[in-house]
Amino acid sequence: MIEKYKKEVANDVVFNLEYNSERQRLIIPEYGRHLQKLIDQATAIEDDETRNKAAKYIIQVMGSLNPHLRDVPDFQHKLWDQLFIMSDFKLNVDSPYPIPSRDVLQLKPDVLQYPQNFPKYRFYGNNIKYMIDVANKWEDGEMKNALVLVIANHMKKSYLSWNKDTVKDDVIFEHLFELSGGKINLLQSTEELLNTTDLLRTNKRMSNKITPAGQPKIQNNKNNKGPGKPKPFQKNNNQK
Repeated sequence: MIEKYKKEVANDVVFNLEYNSERQRLIIPEYGRHLQKLIDQATAIEDDETRNKAAKYIIQVMGSLNPHLRDVPDFQHKLWDQLFIMSDFKLNVDSPYPIPSRDVLQLKPDVLQYPQNFPKYRFYGNNIKYMIDVANKWEDGEMKNALVLVIANHMKKSYLSWNKDTVKDDVIFEHLFELSGGKINLLQSTEELLNTTDLLRTNKRMSNKITPAGQPKIQNNKNNKGPGKPKPFQKNNNQK
C-alpha cells in the first residue's frame, strides 16, 4: 500500500513538473524566482495598506540578499527602483523615492569613442595624439609652449625607442605639425630638444628595469656561484 502511494506521488510530481523553459522570464535573475513570485503576489493585492506593507517586507528581503552593498550610497533607492522594475512597473505603492519610468530604463548609453590608431606613426602611441589634441585646445601662451615642448621631447623619446639610431629635431617637428593638423608649427623654431644620447641612455635604463612577470631579475655578482657541472655517476664496487 505504501509503495503504491509513493509511486502515485512520484507520478504526480513528474506530471506536474515545471520546466524553466515554460516559466515566465525573470526580469532580474539575480534575485531568483521566489522573490519574483512575492512581487507578483504583492502586485495583485487589492488593499492599499496591505500592499504597501508587502512592498516594505520585500525591500527588507532584497536588502538581506545583498548585505555587502549596504554601505553603497543610495542603496535603498536602488532597491526600490529594482522592485518597480521587477513588477514590470505595475506595482502601485507609496515609494520614498521617485518612481522610475519604463522610458528611462530603455534608454541606451552613448556609443564609446574608441581611440583611433595612426599606422603611419604607430610608434608614438595614442597618448601622444591625445596630448596633441589637448594642446590644440589651449590658448597661446607660456603654458601651451611648455606643453608643446614636453610633447616634442616625448615624441623624440618614443621615436628612439622604435629606431635606436638618431633623429633630427626637424623630423620630430614635421611629425608634430602633421599630427596636430597644422596647428602646432615648430619648423621655424629655434628650440632644441633633449640630446639623443641622453634619451637613449634613459630608454636603456628603463628597459633594464622591466622584467617578465614572475621572473626575478638576475644580477651579475661575483659572489653568486652557479650550480656547476653535474657529478658523473660512479659505480659502487662494494655492492655484490
